[in-house]
Amino acid sequence: MIAQFLRLTRRGIADLRLHPFAQLLTLVAVAMVTLLTGLILIGLHNVNLELLKSRGQVDFQIYWQTRADVQTVLDDWTSIKSMDHLTKFKTFTPQTALNELASTLGETGDFSWLADNNPLPYTALASFAVPPQAQHSGWADQLLTAINELPAVDAVKYTPFQADLAQSWHTMAQAVIWPVIAFLGLIISLVVHNTIKLSLLTRMDEVEILSLVGAKPAYIRWPLLTGGCIQGLIGSGLGILLLAIVHSFIADALNFPPFLFEISFLPAQQLLTLAAAVTLVSISSSWVAVK
Repeated sequence: MIAQFLRLTRRGIADLRLHPFAQLLTLVAVAMVTLLTGLILIGLHNVNLELLKSRGQVDFQIYWQTRADVQTVLDDWTSIKSMDHLTKFKTFTPQTALNELASTLGETGDFSWLADNNPLPYTALASFAVPPQAQHSGWADQLLTAINELPAVDAVKYTPFQADLAQSWHTMAQAVIWPVIAFLGLIISLVVHNTIKLSLLTRMDEVEILSLVGAKPAYIRWPLLTGGCIQGLIGSGLGILLLAIVHSFIADALNFPPFLFEISFLPAQQLLTLAAAVTLVSISSSWVAVK
C-alpha cells in the first residue's frame, strides 16, 4: 500500500513535465495571487507595527496648584508612579520649568528677576501605554479622572489621538479589512481552481484511457492532486520570492524626512502561513477539478 502510494506520488511529480505550457500558466497564476496577497499583508503588517510602537500611548500634561504644598505634590508624584502601565514620568519643579523656558528662549530668556516670585507651578509629563485588553473607549478618561482626583492637581491635558487611532484601526479591521481579505481569498480560489482545471483538461485523454482500462478513481486522482500540491508549493515559493524582490525596491521608499518610515518585510511565520494557505487552496482546487 505504501509502495503504491509512493509510486503514484512520484508519477504525479513526473507528470508535471507533461504539457509544460499549461503547467507554466498555473505556476504564474499561483505566483501572482501569492504576490498580490503578500503585498496586502505587508501593508497591514507595517500599519500594525507603527501602531504597536505607540499603541494606546497617552501623554498627560499635569499641572499642580501654583501654591501647592511641596510634600503634597511629592505624594501625588508617588501615586502617579505607582499607576499601572506608566512608561514615562518626567517632573518639573517651578525652578526647573523656569530654567527650561529660559533655555528655550535663548539670550532673551533671562528670568532671574522671577527667582523669588516664580509664578510657574509644579508640572509633569506622564506617558501610559494602553494594554491590549484595555483598549476600549473610556480607558483614558478613567485614567484622566484618577489623576484629576489627586489632592494638589489643578489641571490635566492630554491628546487621546493614538489610543483612538488604535481603537479605530481595530474597528476598521474587523468591519472592512478582514472581509476584504476573505473576498480576496475567494478570488484566489476561483483563479487557481480555473487555472488548474484548464491544466487538467489538457490531460482528459489520459484520464479517459485509465478509466477504460479499469483504473480506480484514487489511482487516477492521486497523481493529479500531487501535481496540484507541487504547483501550489512552487507557485507560492515563486510568489514569495517576487515579494522579496519588490520589497527590496520599496523598503526605503518612505525612509526620508519627515516620514522616516522603513517598510518591513513579513515575518517568517506569516510567510509560511501564506505559502501553506496558497498550497491548500491549490490542493482543494485540484480536488474539485478532478471530481
